[in-house]
Amino acid sequence: MVIVFLVLVLAVFGGLHWYLWRRLVRDTTARTGVSRRVGTVAVVAAPLLMFAAVTAERTGAPFWLQQVLAWPGFLWMALAIYLVLALLVGEAVRPLLRRALERRSASAPTAEPADVREAAPVPAGAPAREAEHSSDTERPAAARLSDAKPSAAAESPAAASTPDAGSGRADTPATALTPAVAEPSRRLFVSRVVGGAAAAAAVGTVGYGTYGVLRGPKVKRVTVPLAKLPRSAHGYRIAVVSDVHLGPVLGRGFAQKVVDTINSTQPDLIAVVGDLVDGTVKDLGPAAAPLAQLKARHGSFFVTGNHEYFSGAEEWVTRVRELGLRPLENARTELADFDLAGVNDVAGEEEGQGPDFVKALGDRDRNRACVLLAHQPVQIHDAVDHGVDLQLSGHTHGGQLWPGNFIADLANPTLAGLERYGDTQLYVSRGAGAWGPPTRVGAPSDITVVELASRQA
Repeated sequence: MVIVFLVLVLAVFGGLHWYLWRRLVRDTTARTGVSRRVGTVAVVAAPLLMFAAVTAERTGAPFWLQQVLAWPGFLWMALAIYLVLALLVGEAVRPLLRRALERRSASAPTAEPADVREAAPVPAGAPAREAEHSSDTERPAAARLSDAKPSAAAESPAAASTPDAGSGRADTPATALTPAVAEPSRRLFVSRVVGGAAAAAAVGTVGYGTYGVLRGPKVKRVTVPLAKLPRSAHGYRIAVVSDVHLGPVLGRGFAQKVVDTINSTQPDLIAVVGDLVDGTVKDLGPAAAPLAQLKARHGSFFVTGNHEYFSGAEEWVTRVRELGLRPLENARTELADFDLAGVNDVAGEEEGQGPDFVKALGDRDRNRACVLLAHQPVQIHDAVDHGVDLQLSGHTHGGQLWPGNFIADLANPTLAGLERYGDTQLYVSRGAGAWGPPTRVGAPSDITVVELASRQA
């Protein structure tokens, strides 16, 4: 069953790239030449680089190789999506453009045959036939033309003039070739216009989305009222950051931007809710070093995401502890005004380190407000069962690349933002970074300051 699924996926993937090659390369080049060869190589090499980038990251290839492959490979992932979408829109525009060109061609004035005949080269042997149908005044001109060297067009049967017995005139080569030449030229012109517009739209979209990620996340502020929160904790600020995804693309410089943005909000507590890294401590330890600069009155806390389990979760838990963050591995800490708990990500179940809500929440005092850190929104149902007041999550990226938000919305109870489930509220951050292509479209990155509000205040 898995093999059948993989074959189906590869077939669809190959079909989409054939479509890209056809519309962007074959249809926009008049004949086989350098342009078509270069375009073909690019369309074949780009997806291979994409597969190589993903494979290198997941298999722990040398980090320098991951960095070399990541930029072209992952950017193609995003670019291919928007090239296909733009070309599909172009399919609707294509017939309209061709029809407009046909109407313009049909309405254009045509030259008189006599005028065209004077300008066109006369094929060999034509003067004698012309003489039979020409007046005496035309003879000198025909005689002069007979001395001219026949052109290449005259040697072609398709270019030869055909006498018209009724009018005494001959169809000229230009008139005979016009329909045959205009149609291929029109198709080529339309293909180049549509292909060029699609490429420009895709490159512009991906370029702007990449710039949005690399400049760093923006701060978002949300107020969440909690019924059990005491008056003394009214206005308590938690900086929520998720899905930083430090890796071969987003490195130490990006981590520094995230840290500076968090510190600028002057939070009371910092919650890092998973998917901090895409790589091992050996490769990304230096990139994560700026996390040691995080500052909050009540400290910084960390829970694992699914990507930590691809990268050596135990080593990263140790590393973040060394950087000054406190990991909550199915654990709880009692702050002055509420309980703060954290559970492992569900991806840890394969390693025997999955979420344990009983261990984290089973013996707590339910008269106190409780805030839970859990990477994936799907963990909300267990949170409801254990009387959690607020769950803070990430994982979804808000879809990251439109229209991926529709798929992510189907896979998660909440895509982004604040929602209520019974007596429990769930807040989902879109995340600070990006996985795969360092690009976001329709899902801007954020660091959220969640301000707790007491209903007693």
